Amino acid sequence: MRFRLKAFGWHLTASATALTLVLGGLYLGWYHWPGWYLTSVVRVLLILCSVDLVLGPTLTLIIANPGKPRRELARDIAIIGTVQLIALIYGAWTLWQGRPLYYTFSADRLETVQASDIDSKEAALARQQNPGLAPHWYSTVRWVWAPLPDDPEEAASIVKHATLSGGPDIIDMPRYFKTWNAGLPKLKERLQPLAEIKYFSKPERALLESRMRQRNLDPTASDTLVMWGGTTMRLLAVFDPKTLKLVALIRPD
Repeated sequence: MRFRLKAFGWHLTASATALTLVLGGLYLGWYHWPGWYLTSVVRVLLILCSVDLVLGPTLTLIIANPGKPRRELARDIAIIGTVQLIALIYGAWTLWQGRPLYYTFSADRLETVQASDIDSKEAALARQQNPGLAPHWYSTVRWVWAPLPDDPEEAASIVKHATLSGGPDIIDMPRYFKTWNAGLPKLKERLQPLAEIKYFSKPERALLESRMRQRNLDPTASDTLVMWGGTTMRLLAVFDPKTLKLVALIRPD
């Protein structure tokens, strides 16, 4: 049993080290709050941890028989390790493709833009026309303003294709992005009291109001916007009405 526990310990340590390096890098660059919440990344993490921290070391514990020939034992552990490595690569690639690249203010809301939302054509156009805010493989998450273009025909075309044919919306077109500070005057116009934000249910509003009061924030002040991640994940963004600095992102659940 001592031999099995030792093999289990070594395997668990190696798996935890590899997982920490991969997930730690992704977390620090892209998935720190609110990225992990808005992209629902917890589901992927649970699968990765189940395979790499539970299943792999447990199988090693089971097969690590001190009476088994060393070559056979090494082969079995190598098979387990290979399966774990494949799972880790797949999970890391999934997280890489889904990493948040932008938090955008557009129209009357904040929205999360993930790497998979921007196709290669749009990325290339952005690097040509708007290099300062274009996405690169090394780009970390940025807060930007995503207004429709000034040309009314161009703006109408984007809205039409996004609405009627499911084409890319303005938040998926970084060639049109502008700096966050440039959008602050428009942001100030769109701030609302919590009660006027229609995207939260009555119980969610009650919970959000309670959490705002716990932070000494006034729920009746016109200083909030909804922040979306995908089609279901939402946060309440609260701004300082004077400086327009983001002061809180509050969960409705």
